[in-house]
Amino acid sequence: MSSIPAPFSQACENNRESILKILKQAFSGCRRVLEIGSGTGQHSVYFAPELPHLVWQCSDQPQYLDGIRAWHAKLPASNLAEVITLEVCSPWPQAATEPAPDAIYSANTAHIMSQPMVEAMFAGIGRVLQSGGRFCLYGPFNYRGDYSSDSNRVFDAMLRQRDPQSGIRDQEWILMLAAAQGLELYQDHAMPANNRLLEFIRKTAL
Repeated sequence: MSSIPAPFSQACENNRESILKILKQAFSGCRRVLEIGSGTGQHSVYFAPELPHLVWQCSDQPQYLDGIRAWHAKLPASNLAEVITLEVCSPWPQAATEPAPDAIYSANTAHIMSQPMVEAMFAGIGRVLQSGGRFCLYGPFNYRGDYSSDSNRVFDAMLRQRDPQSGIRDQEWILMLAAAQGLELYQDHAMPANNRLLEFIRKTAL
């Protein structure tokens, strides 16, 4: 059992129900989900019991793994796989690719990663996601180069002050990266607090 306290994000608590409502539909026919950038791990322990037909595979950078394990120890579920290290710009581990996932989920990552990291994430998804699989990407996005709200403008300025390589991404750029990997936008879901959930279907294997 993990000896560190389970990290807590209020945002995860706030958005989990609205995200789960979409995942129940998007992942209804899936069997294995790879979560990229699991963060605190709160989403995984909430989603996994609600999606008992699939295996939920958490992943993140090494410094976050103990926190995720703390949540898994606190709220265990039989379909939670052992968390793995995954750094998008490095070779992806075998546990992330075998068996190949038929669903991938990532929340609040694209605006934290640098643009090269976002590109690497999509390239990795293109390598591992099964044909017909789903990819759901949650977070804030700009449209036609404009902020969708004043709060997103303030949030973006804060992100860029902290790390000039981070920032809210243009939805059109995300769609371009996705298309290059055979991912077609199925639905752009409006979410609370000026967020979106982009649901993609993998149409072709590269």
